[in-house]
Amino acid sequence: FRPYEYKLLFGLLFVMAATLSRRLLSRRTPAVSLLRQFTSGASEQDLEKLSQFETLAVTRPSDFVVQVELNRPNVRNAMNRAFWREVTECFTLLSSDQDCRVVLLTGAGKSFTGGLDLMDFAPDMMQWTGAVGEGGADVARRAMALRKFIGQMQNTFTVIEKCPKPVIAAVHHACIGGGVDMISACDVRYCSEDAIFQIKEVDIGLAADVGTLQRLPKVVGNESLVRELAFAAGKLDSKRALEMGLVSRVFHDKDTLHAGGLELAKEIAERSPVAVQGTKVNLNYSRDHSVDESLDFMAMWNASMLQTEDIVKVVEAQMAKSKPTFSKL
Repeated sequence: FRPYEYKLLFGLLFVMAATLSRRLLSRRTPAVSLLRQFTSGASEQDLEKLSQFETLAVTRPSDFVVQVELNRPNVRNAMNRAFWREVTECFTLLSSDQDCRVVLLTGAGKSFTGGLDLMDFAPDMMQWTGAVGEGGADVARRAMALRKFIGQMQNTFTVIEKCPKPVIAAVHHACIGGGVDMISACDVRYCSEDAIFQIKEVDIGLAADVGTLQRLPKVVGNESLVRELAFAAGKLDSKRALEMGLVSRVFHDKDTLHAGGLELAKEIAERSPVAVQGTKVNLNYSRDHSVDESLDFMAMWNASMLQTEDIVKVVEAQMAKSKPTFSKL
């Protein structure tokens, strides 16, 4: 056999295997019916929740692309109590939504986000410091309650990181405080030329505690710069953000930024969801484990995922010189 004949034979074998698999899966056995039940798309109730958020506007600008927009433009998309709850709910729902393969995260109005809504959290802060309310309560009990509260806020951005769908952050103008925490949990970061990033927490008397100090050093690979910005609340413009690797592309303005983010989202959505989501899971795992551990995890992962019908569909599409269409995941 010549090399191209081996490739053709390999492709035909995959097509035959896929045909047999599809015939077997088409039989409505109890196991297959149960599988379909548990892998169905988002329910009408879930879709209704996505449309009723106070601080987020969720839309679907293209097939399998969901745009999540921070939607408090009158207050620079400041993060109030409702925001922290709704982001958790939103990305939890999108994680299991079969009609979502990639998320584009944007901000409405003049800024991406001004960070924590200090006015909304002022009563809590007064209570935490003992200035009002249970100031005389046992310190350990106050600390345990506060630790639980911080953990809940941390989880708001961890659900973005753990969402199996890639999340693209498109940042324009200000991205302050909690905004840096948020985009550090995203997979891809784009920004406009007027973007400003600032780890603001030290200016209000606390250390950033919902992800920046843990994720940003791994994102940019520059401990010195991260510490400089975190210690002195320094501002980072779009040029330096690109140089340090915080963002991968810079666009002229908000409109071109959102168009560029949507273009990438569409490209990702056209790929196999099995391949894309498996890539994200393994990239996240590799970041937190050794090379040997990560290779072993990858081998275990692909031992099952290489059996996907998506590989066959790609081969069929290449032979037919067309674009493959993938089943929902």
